[in-house]
Amino acid sequence: MTRIFIDADACPVRDETYRVALRYRLQTYVVSNRMIAVPDTPLIERVVVTQGMDVADDWIAEHATAHDIVISADIPLAARCVANGACVLEPRGRILDQDAIGMALAMRNLMTDLRDTGAVMQGSRGFTRADRSTFLSALDTAVVRARRQATGHGRTLPVIPKKNAACP
Repeated sequence: MTRIFIDADACPVRDETYRVALRYRLQTYVVSNRMIAVPDTPLIERVVVTQGMDVADDWIAEHATAHDIVISADIPLAARCVANGACVLEPRGRILDQDAIGMALAMRNLMTDLRDTGAVMQGSRGFTRADRSTFLSALDTAVVRARRQATGHGRTLPVIPKKNAACP
């Protein structure tokens, strides 16, 4: 059964994820270091972990498995979840799977080094409506594919690779 895990402390697409999760009737875990309001439904469960560095990430990585979907912008967490067979979506809709995670980790490390040396000081661009739309489309596709694979149906049609193809 496909589940969704949200790395929720700074996630800008929680509400969008809730809508998709409810539409597909998927168990969803909203994991954070603090209380976050969630819809009143048994399908969406709030998980508040103890304060501390990476405690929410550890909880998600320990529970996310094959056919699950993780929503997070945290690249090291994404790598851990991908290693467990989960599909990871960034809030802007980028898929982090076996094919993309190595490059994402390398870029993250490079940018961290450049920021530490003062060579780069800008942050990421603001979150846009287009980002939200791209995320919703990618999440919908990821859910359909994960559910197909979880039931053993796999892919029935050839998949043409595209820029943001959802996790296999």
